[in-house]
Amino acid sequence: MTLTYRNGVSIGEIILYIPALAIAIFLCIKHGFGRSSGWYFMIVLSLARIIGAAMELATISSPTSVSLYTGSAILTNVGFSPLVLAALGLLSRLIDNIRKTHKTIVDVRMLRVIELIIFIGLILGIVGGVDAGSDFSKTGRYVPGSLNKAGTSLLVVGFGFIIIAVVLTSFATPHAEQGEHRLFYAVIVALPFLTARLVYSCFSTFTRNKNFNLITGNTTVLLCLALLEELAVVIIFEGVGLTLKKVEKIEHVHVPVGSRDSSEPIAQGQSEVGPKKENMGMKIFKHTILGRVVLSFVGNNDAKHDVEMQGQK
Repeated sequence: MTLTYRNGVSIGEIILYIPALAIAIFLCIKHGFGRSSGWYFMIVLSLARIIGAAMELATISSPTSVSLYTGSAILTNVGFSPLVLAALGLLSRLIDNIRKTHKTIVDVRMLRVIELIIFIGLILGIVGGVDAGSDFSKTGRYVPGSLNKAGTSLLVVGFGFIIIAVVLTSFATPHAEQGEHRLFYAVIVALPFLTARLVYSCFSTFTRNKNFNLITGNTTVLLCLALLEELAVVIIFEGVGLTLKKVEKIEHVHVPVGSRDSSEPIAQGQSEVGPKKENMGMKIFKHTILGRVVLSFVGNNDAKHDVEMQGQK
């Protein structure tokens, strides 16, 4: 049995993304899910790359399996979305930090709107990929349809808003606490790689250039314009995550109106504001199969950590 160039790339993906997955899980446990959606999406991307590469390698023994080719193509195509969602997570943490002492033009609510746009684009891309896979089984040609084009268009719009948000946030970055400014530099350094990755998505979706076809395209083009860019962003984000301090969680105690004397001071670490609403992107992803797998895995680790802490007391 002879391995092809594309098989070799898939083997490389598995080798590189297994440790990337382990680091992403560690970062989620370290920083906490409520404040680390950026690391959460590193888990998603790592799983997508490992599973997609495994499906591509499975075609060696099942060369006529349409589902394997289609699944691998869909997972390859969704690589851009987790990366920009991770960038939004890092930017959100930075803005939260700055707003402790200074106002910012961009707030977390604006980032959630961008996040929603990216999520809709991701969903349309997945559904469109399934439709293209159905046509591939009939015609032997994998051609992205209207849903893929709509999804990629939303990704372009969302990425444009992210660039605007980064530019506006740059004016307030000097007010970030020591060490937190690394988040801004991480996003800035990642932007060129994300741009190149988006260009690949646009070519594979809007053109009939055979080099950009997700199933039969040129492997070197895929490697140099998509996979290496993704890996570079993962290294940047996870590298910065390992250097960041854990943000201490502030307890929020809801005090009903009229239950406390207005002259009575609020205890340190308490707030009259109720608990924060759950991140919109996290809420949507929890209902996906991949999201449930990730949450169940990390949830078990959090439970073990809590038991250990209680035992030390």
